[in-house]
Amino acid sequence: MTFKKVNNIAGWIICAIACAVYLLTMEATASLWDTGEFISSVYKLQVPHPPGAPLFILLGRIFIVLFGGSNPAKAVNIMSALSSGFTILFLFWTITHFAKKLVAPLNVTPTASQTFAIISSGVVGALAYTFSDSFWFSAVEGEVYALSSLFTALVFWAILKWEHSADEPGADKWIVFIFFMMGLSIGVHLLNLLTIPAIVMVYYFKRYQVTRAGTFWAFITGCLITGFVQVVVIQWSVKLAGWFDIRFVNNFGLPFFSGFIFFFVLLGFLLWLGLRMAAKNHWNFLRLGTWCVIFMLLGYSSYITTMIRSNANPAVDMYNVDNPNSLVGYLGRDQYGDFPLLYGQVFTASPNDYAQTNMKYTKGEKSYEEVGYDIKPVYSSEDKMLFPRVWDASNDQGHAEFYKDWLGLAEGERPNMAQNIYFFWTYQLNWMYWRYFLWNFAGKQNDIQGFGPGNVRDGNWKTGIGPLDNFRLGDQDTLPDSIKNNKANNKLFALPLILGLIGVVYQYFANRRDFLVAGLLFFFTGIAIVLYLNQAGNQPRERDYAFVGSFYAFAIWIGLGVLQIREWLMRKTKESLANPAAALVCLLLVPVLMGFQEWDDHDRSKKVLARDLAKDYLESCPPNAILFTYGDNDTYPLWYAQEVEGIRPDIRVINNSLLGIDWYINQLRYKINESAPIDVIWSAEQIRGRKRDYVVYNPRPDVNQEKFYDLYDVMKNVVGSEDPAFKVALQGGESINYLPARKYVIPVDEQLVRSNGTINKEDSVLSQMPVIIPENRNTLLKNDLAILNIIAANKWKRPICFTAPFTASELGFGNYVRKDGLTYRLVPISNNSGVNVDWMVEKLRTKFGFGSANIKGVYFDEENRRHLNTIRATYADGAAGLADRNRKDEAKQMLDMADKGILEENMPYAMVSRNNQHNYFSLKFLEASYKAGYKEMADKVSKAIHKDLDQQISYYSQLRDSKQEAMRSEIASAQQMKQMLNMLDNQYKTGSTIQPSLEGSIPVGPAKPDTP
Repeated sequence: MTFKKVNNIAGWIICAIACAVYLLTMEATASLWDTGEFISSVYKLQVPHPPGAPLFILLGRIFIVLFGGSNPAKAVNIMSALSSGFTILFLFWTITHFAKKLVAPLNVTPTASQTFAIISSGVVGALAYTFSDSFWFSAVEGEVYALSSLFTALVFWAILKWEHSADEPGADKWIVFIFFMMGLSIGVHLLNLLTIPAIVMVYYFKRYQVTRAGTFWAFITGCLITGFVQVVVIQWSVKLAGWFDIRFVNNFGLPFFSGFIFFFVLLGFLLWLGLRMAAKNHWNFLRLGTWCVIFMLLGYSSYITTMIRSNANPAVDMYNVDNPNSLVGYLGRDQYGDFPLLYGQVFTASPNDYAQTNMKYTKGEKSYEEVGYDIKPVYSSEDKMLFPRVWDASNDQGHAEFYKDWLGLAEGERPNMAQNIYFFWTYQLNWMYWRYFLWNFAGKQNDIQGFGPGNVRDGNWKTGIGPLDNFRLGDQDTLPDSIKNNKANNKLFALPLILGLIGVVYQYFANRRDFLVAGLLFFFTGIAIVLYLNQAGNQPRERDYAFVGSFYAFAIWIGLGVLQIREWLMRKTKESLANPAAALVCLLLVPVLMGFQEWDDHDRSKKVLARDLAKDYLESCPPNAILFTYGDNDTYPLWYAQEVEGIRPDIRVINNSLLGIDWYINQLRYKINESAPIDVIWSAEQIRGRKRDYVVYNPRPDVNQEKFYDLYDVMKNVVGSEDPAFKVALQGGESINYLPARKYVIPVDEQLVRSNGTINKEDSVLSQMPVIIPENRNTLLKNDLAILNIIAANKWKRPICFTAPFTASELGFGNYVRKDGLTYRLVPISNNSGVNVDWMVEKLRTKFGFGSANIKGVYFDEENRRHLNTIRATYADGAAGLADRNRKDEAKQMLDMADKGILEENMPYAMVSRNNQHNYFSLKFLEASYKAGYKEMADKVSKAIHKDLDQQISYYSQLRDSKQEAMRSEIASAQQMKQMLNMLDNQYKTGSTIQPSLEGSIPVGPAKPDTP
């Protein structure tokens, strides 16, 4: 057979293997984080978070039609699995393209021996990427990264196809094809655009006489084209279309979208003129460039569907993109704010002024209405520096504290440039990129998210080579069994890394032009992303998925490394022996090893935790409840359960992290599914734009601070008033509303709350429920105000529930929430025991699921375990409540249900975790076992926790002093946990009454909201 035929057949075989791997290991339904939102959006063609993914939504819907059946989530996961498999196909052909130029250059037809070498390099490199940690993770779930990787692989392969046929007539059709694919890929993810510099270099090397100066300017041109696409094509085109629409609607009285349509008609005319001018003057480069812009815009046009669907007001309608003007902010990710890249403030800086920038508009009844200027903080020059890497002063997710801890800064100490660069080098580049890179190609320590400088226990890269690992991380044999035997402890012995580095050196000396092309792909999809993201510390989850493009580029070098091994062997033996020996050794030591090591922690084929978790939350709520969630990871699985699986559509899920935005509050005003509209007190006008973004506590002398005031009245007639008497002037001259007091009440209709089941028969009802704003809350944000408004306006008609109790505590009514299962219900009672036992037990017995934790061998990573611990602890709360009522047999049944539903082999009772949260939950389970008199269960749990804590303390004691200092908080938590465990054991052995003494001992709760 010809080389071309062999290459094609081998590629499709590798593609089939990759597809099979991903189809066999893909998640059974939705997974955690953003997939619940994306699958919900796909199922009903809805609008996900900015900047959206309209092409992903449309293609996913096709897959649901074809493969959905009774499980739409599975169909979307199939799309990701097949997209990932076809990514491997194009990677294989990319590697063989480079390999052929090394083995059989100058278009010489390869011999059979050379063909074998080329194909074997493609097989090893492609399969190595198939089994790489980060790519495999994204390949098996309904997220955008798999489809984005396919587009990235496709366009890079396409430029190599162009290079192969560049001297043939019509070859430039590949260039136009590339830009069309890039336009389409914008509707999935922007990773694809980072291939442009590498693509430009391929074009330059093929079409021009190569010089050093020419190479430099070709690189600059590639960067400029990338910027042109990102700024002009993606942003300015829509900004100009939005500007035209505002003028046509407001100035000419034309309908919405008239200016938008006119702009693109005008743009089409200008592009047509460009084509005519190019044809007339034989300017082929202008002709090619114009066609590229045309086809990129055609691909980009998928965003029109976003506005169409948003106008239909679907349940998931992020940013309310129902007009061209809002599309501008949607694509610009306005709701996530801005951050400096080249020059800006350090985190210790405070603004000395605020500058107005652009006027913001919102869609009114017949025109666009002004909602005020964007405000940008202004900092003094001494608080700014070039290349600012430590910039985020907010402490919502602990960023400011993280900077101080990482750099060893004193309170109020300003970081200097050396410390700024140190943070970039050690955290952003080393910890948040090279660590992930080495996870994939050297090995991984465990699945616990690493934190802080010097943490040698969690989430490090680890080879499995004892002396090397022990030198860096301490004696790994002394690690507690719970993480030493973690399924994510993948020992790759750095073999993929070594083979890849061999490939780097080999290509560098054999073909420096191709090395530069592959190197640019590696740089721009890896290190350039690090530079652009400028990540603050203390991320809510690991971010390795953002860098899979650079891991793709490194897989090219892994494949080329096979050729160098072959050459070395050919110096010692015949080619007929060197060829198969190099192929077999590299195949076994790299992709086969990776597959065996990685399979058990990437197989999600039986896991349904996200769906069951959502079901457990929803089923914990009474009918027609309003459920406040804390952040994205609490919310998206609930959306999936409601929108896709039809679980409890009567409940209104409200995401607290979005409540600070006017469009989201306005969406509460209309019915969604079976959930009635919600009264938010204030009109759309009263919350438009920056209005009431926050209010301050301003104790007026004529207001008695000891008196309690009606919350509804104050929110409606004081905080919601436009009367200047109810506003306070700020330093900048702006006037905002204020809170005149801290103490409020919500009247209670006893007959209503008894009749609608808000309270139980034995509860003592308050005539009015107090709400006391905490002393440390001198400012309430719009989302805080929205929660108070909804509660006050509800007047106990609908149940109010929370996924996290501290939401209520932060607003001053934490004593009036009661655990109803996984949720916490607002109750106006004075005899609150904290747990609604009978309600909870009934739900635990009949409604709760365990996400397949009852099936042996199912793997649950750290985030999964955190949620399983929440479920396990809820059973412990139910059992403890029953035991307190002397219903100990029923309590034992509850504990048995949890024990059988969450198998210990899948989720140990004792395990290393951040701040020992895992063991804290198990202490609650142990305490419930003691209360229930369940000796066998108590012995099993107690022994497990004792063993793990003893191993932790022993492990910490043998660390060097510097490493012990870095782990000081973990050492303290282990010692504290050991004391609490001994206390419980001693109380049980002496027959003392077990008190619920664990609450609040260790900080636990949902993660802070994620930033997509």
